Amino acid sequence: MTDSILNWPAKYDVLGVRVSCTDYHATIQAIVLAAKASQSAIVSMQAVHPIVLASQDNELREIVNEFDIVAPDGQPVRWALNWLHNLNLSERVYGPELMWRLCERAASENLSVYFYGSTANVLEQMQNRLKASFPNLHISGAESPPFRDLGNEELDDVVKRINGSKAKVVFIGLGAPKQDQFAALIRADVDAVLVCVGAAFDFHAGAKPMAPNWMQRRGLEWLFRFCSEPRRLWKRYLTTNSVFVLKLTHALVGRRCRNLFLSTSTPQSKKA
Repeated sequence: MTDSILNWPAKYDVLGVRVSCTDYHATIQAIVLAAKASQSAIVSMQAVHPIVLASQDNELREIVNEFDIVAPDGQPVRWALNWLHNLNLSERVYGPELMWRLCERAASENLSVYFYGSTANVLEQMQNRLKASFPNLHISGAESPPFRDLGNEELDDVVKRINGSKAKVVFIGLGAPKQDQFAALIRADVDAVLVCVGAAFDFHAGAKPMAPNWMQRRGLEWLFRFCSEPRRLWKRYLTTNSVFVLKLTHALVGRRCRNLFLSTSTPQSKKA
């Protein structure tokens, strides 16, 4: 991790992944401060799926744990933070919502933004909607990368385009874990805050439907998305959701047992 000009939100262990105790306000404030100073940083939204992937992959976990903010994108991740560490987080930090609020803030703060990911059509539709909502938003660039890993020269070219655009915030919408791995690769050479937002581009372009608020509040967004794309998502949710529940249950039981052991092994104060 690079030297920081500010104190990033504290992190706590969730299945081996260091997740930040943060909300929308704190996350956006930290991003804006770093962006104004042209500080390289990575902020990633982590729901159940990427948390489980990182918990099972040592290399990926090391990458994610070096990020400046690992925000609890999914409600179950927020619940896990609260249950495991007695926190009182009242809201998650949902990638599409964070991106929308951050674009609004960027427009008012005159911070230019850059979009990397998805298809050319999605990028065009998304930018049209953003400009209609935030006329003062300065979009310094947008590109749809090829659906494959980039070579070293191609990565260098991406860095040159981003730095040449003078963007202060770079939104990356490649999906997990590809967006996290990509952000880690270019971080050291980019003077901007890299914000990994998952499927936010598709949602804001209108290419994919977003779960209604009542389902989001109850942690049922996965069910909505599964019903929208069952053939693509059934395996992901069957495996990762099950693994998350099992690992979280194990962690909660372990925490409870440790607390009981400590309470029973603490020496009783002797009578005077």
